Order: sequence, then C-alpha cells, then structure tokens
Amino acid sequence: MATCVALLRGVNVGGKTLKMEALRTGLEELGFADIRTYVQSGNVVFVSPETSAARLSKKIEDRILDEFGLAVSVLVKTAKEMKQIVKENPFLKDKAIDESKLHVTFLSDIPKGPTVEKLKALATNGERFQTVGSQIYLYCPNGYGRTKLSNNAIEKKLSVVATTRNWRTVNTLLGMM
Repeated sequence: MATCVALLRGVNVGGKTLKMEALRTGLEELGFADIRTYVQSGNVVFVSPETSAARLSKKIEDRILDEFGLAVSVLVKTAKEMKQIVKENPFLKDKAIDESKLHVTFLSDIPKGPTVEKLKALATNGERFQTVGSQIYLYCPNGYGRTKLSNNAIEKKLSVVATTRNWRTVNTLLGMM
C-alpha cells in the first residue's frame, strides 16, 4: 500500500468545476482508501494498493473524464517523493526569502535540454527558479499571480504538463500524508 497525493491540473478554474466530495466518491470506487482532499483546487491524498504513479495518474484521469466529462491532467507523488521535494527546496537556505512567496511547479516528466535557458526570459522582477528533477522551485516576490512563469508558459516551453502549488500547500499535503 502506498500513500500518495494526486495533483489535478486546472480544476475549479476556467469552467472546469469538480466537486471534491464527488471526486472522493469516484476514487473510493477505484479501490483507494483514506481519501482526503485539501482546498478546492484539486489536491487529493489517498492510500492505494497500486504504487505506479503513471498508472495511478491514468486511472484518475480516466475516472474524471468518464464520470465528470472533464479532461484533467493528474500528477501523482508518493509520500516519500513529497518528503524529498520539501527537503530539496534550494530557496529554504536563503534567510532573505519570504516563504509565503515560494511555490513548486510539479512536472509530468524531467524536462529535456537546457531548462534554465528556456525559462530564463520569463523570470522578471526578482523572480528566481531552480529545476530539480521533475520539479521547478519558484520564488515570486511579487506573487504567483503576476509571474510569467505560469503553468501554461512552462508547459509551452518545456513540452510537459505542469501544475503549481504554493509552499504552504506542499507542506500541508505532506503533513496529510
């Protein structure tokens, strides 16, 4: 059994409405247990006998499409992976960084090629980012809502699926796991 988190891309924004209670019921029917959601933006912690993140992502995506008619990308991380993601945040060592301005962009794959060069032009006004594996750690001193390092821009530049969570949410999800 594996404790995992499913990070849904773009739900409850732009017309893609998905009630978390209905999602929990749908995931129970897939055989998942101890299902808990966090906020309405598509964060689901659960326990599953399946341990493959790729197979879990596909199962959840298919269920959401079949049951709710929504094409939603889903990224799954295990508790062990989330612990490592929190531990590896390179910005935590800098005491001048305001943690409320930190974010993690989760990617569907490790980006190919020179990631930094592809994204460098998007970082403005003191923004910083660092890619570690299939995550991009972001520091957006003026707020995530003002950055050009959005999910859409990252997806376009890197040809991967991207979904971003603020640092508080990342830590809360780890705590739930």
